[in-house]
Amino acid sequence: MTQELNYLKESPSQTAGPYVHIGLAPGAAGFDIYRQELGWDIAGPNAKGERIRVEGIVIDGTGSPIKDVLLEAWQANSEGIYAHPEHPGEVEDGFRGWGRVITDFATGEWGFDTVKPGPVMGRNGRMMAPHINLWVVARGINVGLNTRIYFEDEVEANAADPVMNIIEWERRRATLIAKRTERDGQIVYRFDVKMQGEDETVFFDI
Repeated sequence: MTQELNYLKESPSQTAGPYVHIGLAPGAAGFDIYRQELGWDIAGPNAKGERIRVEGIVIDGTGSPIKDVLLEAWQANSEGIYAHPEHPGEVEDGFRGWGRVITDFATGEWGFDTVKPGPVMGRNGRMMAPHINLWVVARGINVGLNTRIYFEDEVEANAADPVMNIIEWERRRATLIAKRTERDGQIVYRFDVKMQGEDETVFFDI
């Protein structure tokens, strides 16, 4: 039996193709399958804190926007508490802290509305700066990519963040910082994800 297994070859890997929208975000892809689309409501109507919008594009190695990307966001509430049984504390009624969006098929833009998260206690007992965890899946990617969104107006917290500080080069750390603007009275944070090339976004192996 062992000798027979030595002749078996590894099967080819598969990337996330355009079907990813139909299976994971069918409503956005034009398919009315679910009564309620999974993962669209991140904060809920009762969440405390500053209401914000996060938006951006995903850029490939040639500098062009990728238009068939799925992104999942996972965050704490404004008090730094996750909606998860392993995290101490309670969150507001309806706060999920998790959401799923896809890029616009025409422009490649993505975005979601939520509340700005608070500082979170890390596993090592050190406080982490406010951030949103982001998981990116697209055609051509064998394994989903994990990154983080930090906020440019949290300068002191970012400087002390234990995860940011394992990134040696300041220029690389800058790829995790979302830029704050205001549009029509709403706070908007811009976060573009660069998959390859100069100023490639930092991705984490978790």
